[in-house]
Amino acid sequence: MTTRPYQGFGDKALPFLKALGFHQNREWFHDNKPIFEEHLNEPRGQLIDDLAARLLDKKVPLTCNRKTSTFRINRDVRFAKEKHPYNTHVSAVITRSGTKKDQGLLYFHVSPDDCFLAVGFYSMESDELRAFREAIIARKEQFDAALKPLFDLGFEFDRENSLKRTPRGFETITDPEMVDLLRLRHLTLSRRFPDDRLKGTALLDDLTELASVAQPFLNFGWRVIDPVRAAREEQNQ
Repeated sequence: MTTRPYQGFGDKALPFLKALGFHQNREWFHDNKPIFEEHLNEPRGQLIDDLAARLLDKKVPLTCNRKTSTFRINRDVRFAKEKHPYNTHVSAVITRSGTKKDQGLLYFHVSPDDCFLAVGFYSMESDELRAFREAIIARKEQFDAALKPLFDLGFEFDRENSLKRTPRGFETITDPEMVDLLRLRHLTLSRRFPDDRLKGTALLDDLTELASVAQPFLNFGWRVIDPVRAAREEQNQ
């Protein structure tokens, strides 16, 4: 079965997510699920299908698919303080394997209050993060050059969860810019986008551009963490 090409999210996409924030119950969601499917879920799937095809055509080493790249609208509330059953956003990741557990990713997030794109390395293992920090120190000029195309597009580092102190083992670093980088918990950058990017193919075009522009930064990170992961896996065998 062939699917239609991506032509944007539906007009009721954001109103549905906003209403879902007020109607956090299964009955309301069940009654309004056709809106979710038509205006949010199917367009997201079309976006992912078309993006995967574009990346393959451009030989960008990233991919995505509807099954493994998307996050469910249902929340896992087993260990959450807030027990509302539904997310009020839709999102997906684009990685080398097309799965959510792979490092070095693109991410898009659609919600009534905060639509954004993100790129980078999120929630790395401690040995990966340490190796990344050491690589930044050792190859700062290369790191800066890899980031410049992203800065030129308006992306900025996500600093909300930054450490208050310099991590152990890096206390001798005193340069303010370097200290700022070393305190980051996640090496991710993001950029907000307006609602009108949800119309037509604008978001697809933005993600295609980001995938290409992000390659120097992603390659820098992959060269750092891939050997660390390989060594860890060998030890665990």
